[in-house]
Amino acid sequence: MKFDDNCVFCKIVQKQAPSSVVYEDDFVMAFLDIRPACEGHTLVVSKEHFEGILDIPGELLGKVYQVSKVVAKAVVRALDADGVSVIQQNGRAANQVVFHLHVHVIPRHCGQKMKVDQELQTVGYNQLDLTAAKIKAHI
Repeated sequence: MKFDDNCVFCKIVQKQAPSSVVYEDDFVMAFLDIRPACEGHTLVVSKEHFEGILDIPGELLGKVYQVSKVVAKAVVRALDADGVSVIQQNGRAANQVVFHLHVHVIPRHCGQKMKVDQELQTVGYNQLDLTAAKIKAHI
């Protein structure tokens, strides 16, 4: 499995950086975003380092999206959401910030405005761990 020593998501996958994990298997990991658009904003990543959709093998991309669906269902149930946004960005022009393939799973509530970059604030791991426990209970 290939990793990038400068990639924060690779460090999370290798347990060299903290995270609030909601799902993990041999190929995919899902953890809460530390700068969430809303409570429950989860990132689903391939464990192996690929920058984006253009270079990840199709079979692994399929696994990432299968887990994204599982996480989406759990997030909706855990947070009593009315819907879910599933977003995957590729390249600077698409607003990709971390260049490691990841899918954003963001619970949505009717009438809720989704925060944008400058409105996002870092959330502490104590709070993230509480939210992660709620989500894990539905996976």
